Amino acid sequence: MNGKPMERRPNQLTSMAVEDGLRDLRNRTLAKLDGDFARLVYLASTRDYNTGRYAHDGLSFRFTESVAERVLAEAHREVFASLALSPLKILVTQLEQYIRSGCARPDELLASWRELEPFRILAPEHDDPITVKLFASNIRVALAIVKESWRANQLL
Repeated sequence: MNGKPMERRPNQLTSMAVEDGLRDLRNRTLAKLDGDFARLVYLASTRDYNTGRYAHDGLSFRFTESVAERVLAEAHREVFASLALSPLKILVTQLEQYIRSGCARPDELLASWRELEPFRILAPEHDDPITVKLFASNIRVALAIVKESWRANQLL
């Protein structure tokens, strides 16, 4: 060896590795997203819809696949719970921020979200069924509020 300490990837699924991974995910990825709703959509998209497993190449490289999967699952649960249990006014604000930040045609997003309800896949697997139902119900109300608000302000 050349006298330099060897850099080690945290490879065990320990609470320390998960905490390090959560910090890494929050600082490198989630902090760049505009609001908790965008974070929720992003985290849900890291889950394979066929297997329910989470994957993130950067976290897997920096840590391990098992740590990355655990980090993503925990972050997903945290962000989901924060939004699902937030007052409706905050959920409406987060939804508006999400629509403004990444949607060229808000009217199309609002229409497809009302019809197809893709927000139903944003909940983490095995989450509390009542919280999941509350979230879906609140999203439906938030979509109606945003639509009417934007129509009144002629933003649609």
